[in-house]
Amino acid sequence: MFKSSGGERVMEIINNIVLLLIAVTMLFPFLYIFSVSFSSVSDVLNSDFLLWPKEWVTDAYSYILGSDQFIRSLGVTVYITVVGTFVNLVFTSTMAYSLTRNIIGQRLILFLVLFTILFSAGMIPTYIIVKETGLLNSLWALIIPVAISPFNLIIMTQFFKGIPEELTEAAIIDGANDIQIFTKVILPLSKPALAAFGLFYAVGHWNSYFSGVLYLNDPSKWPIQVILRQIVIVNEPNAALGGHAAMLEALPPPETVQMAAILLATLPILIVYPFLQKHFAKGVMLGSVKG
Repeated sequence: MFKSSGGERVMEIINNIVLLLIAVTMLFPFLYIFSVSFSSVSDVLNSDFLLWPKEWVTDAYSYILGSDQFIRSLGVTVYITVVGTFVNLVFTSTMAYSLTRNIIGQRLILFLVLFTILFSAGMIPTYIIVKETGLLNSLWALIIPVAISPFNLIIMTQFFKGIPEELTEAAIIDGANDIQIFTKVILPLSKPALAAFGLFYAVGHWNSYFSGVLYLNDPSKWPIQVILRQIVIVNEPNAALGGHAAMLEALPPPETVQMAAILLATLPILIVYPFLQKHFAKGVMLGSVKG
């Protein structure tokens, strides 16, 4: 076992300090949001900078969680994230596997995939396509147009190509067809890749708001990020949450409502990260050099 030199130990200490400072910088906004969301009216109005609530108040959370619109939008977002991520993984993995086989027009298909990375149709043509296909004002409008990410597709294709060919040849000798090879050989070996790309897709669906604003006219179908936009950017918490201010004696300060809504909208996707961290760490190394 090799002993680290003095210079290596100094560099390790410096790296740890830098990483600690970065971690504190990343955690600071969450601490501020948490503090303001639980603060009283007087603390919010009289303090320019809050790191911890002086008086714990839960009016903002009672106001938000008492809104049927917020709970409904949270359920819509969970549905879009779960179903959308499943659709993304199914379409991306099946197309990636197909591109690893000797199929007619493989080069043309890869060119078309790369072309969509460099050029896009634009907002208006995409809106017209969504409208003419009958997806307008449907939750599928937030899922189908983004069913496959070209970048993720290319990376997953390269990952599948890195799986030893001897495994698929052995499966073919045993009489397996392409579907059996894909489901029983390729997918079990691709759990890190699926976990990594599933996390990317899930975060994308959870944070997406523009598609909801563009394609959904019914407020009851709005995802949580659209409601959050109405609260934070448009600054209309009462209208966005269904105007149920009569449930409380007075409407909580807009600042506390905004911060509470941000925290509640961010917390679920943060809870998922620890469960996928192991596979995610492996998945992000898909494009690394192997020796």
